[in-house]
Amino acid sequence: MNSEAVLHHAASACANCGATVSGNFCHECGQATVLHPPSTREFLHEFIGHYVALEGKLLQTMKLLLFKPGQLSLEYLHGRRVRYIEPLRVYLSFSLIFFAVFKFMGEDHHIGDVKLKGVPVVQVDPQDKKHAAPAPAARLEASTSARPDENEGDDKAADADKAPNDRDEEKSGFEALIEKIVDAATDEDGARFKKAFFGYAPYAVFAMMPLFALFLKILYLGSGKRYGEHLLFALHTNAFAFLMLALILLTPAVIPFAGKLLFLWLAFYLPIAMRRVYGGSRKLTALRWGVLMFLHLTALTVAIAGTVGIGASH
Repeated sequence: MNSEAVLHHAASACANCGATVSGNFCHECGQATVLHPPSTREFLHEFIGHYVALEGKLLQTMKLLLFKPGQLSLEYLHGRRVRYIEPLRVYLSFSLIFFAVFKFMGEDHHIGDVKLKGVPVVQVDPQDKKHAAPAPAARLEASTSARPDENEGDDKAADADKAPNDRDEEKSGFEALIEKIVDAATDEDGARFKKAFFGYAPYAVFAMMPLFALFLKILYLGSGKRYGEHLLFALHTNAFAFLMLALILLTPAVIPFAGKLLFLWLAFYLPIAMRRVYGGSRKLTALRWGVLMFLHLTALTVAIAGTVGIGASH
């Protein structure tokens, strides 16, 4: 008798746990009793069915997560769990997608040019003396009428005679900030902090998840909900946030208002989910949402700054 025939023979004892079985599956551990050499088709089915969960679970999960804020958490709390992907897997999947997109678009590649009032800011090599000084940003206000040719030379000479501080004062705060970021990215310290940010910031965001649930616990004292229920809600809402942020980064600028619509849905999603899961009036929910956002963003900023600072110092 060859080995394949033995594998196809139904065993009287489970090969995994040793329990006595009768039927196609073990009643103790659930493993199949009829074994055979694995095929490529079975490996693909296992990957798609159990890890990507395309057999209905992904569609059902995405439908509730995207379009019914808080409903996925309620389904889980009410015991309807098998039809959806597990909360932790949803959170980890979408957070990893976001950080991959964020790292790809922000660190390894340049998507277009950064523009200041219509003039592209070009990142230059600090060792190139010909382009060592960054080009000044365009003026905030552009003249709508053409200047006479005889006055154009005088205007340019007047601009050239201005002190550097006078020219800096004409720039808006946003323009000055962007120029500083561009200049910082060209030196060694800026590159080190940039590398530390992309390397350590994801860990800080992951570490904030239990703290986010703790903030919810404090804000909803007396609701009767346990910390685990708040953590479940935090996993679902933050998974949605990661997914929306990834879509915002990937949305082409040529699609009118697409990014703004996604951002608006991201902003309104959390208070709607909070009211659906926890109840309460709109005013009280809005107040709790404001406090939650302040606490979370403050803690997140401190955590990211701390981890990036520690990473850059090594």
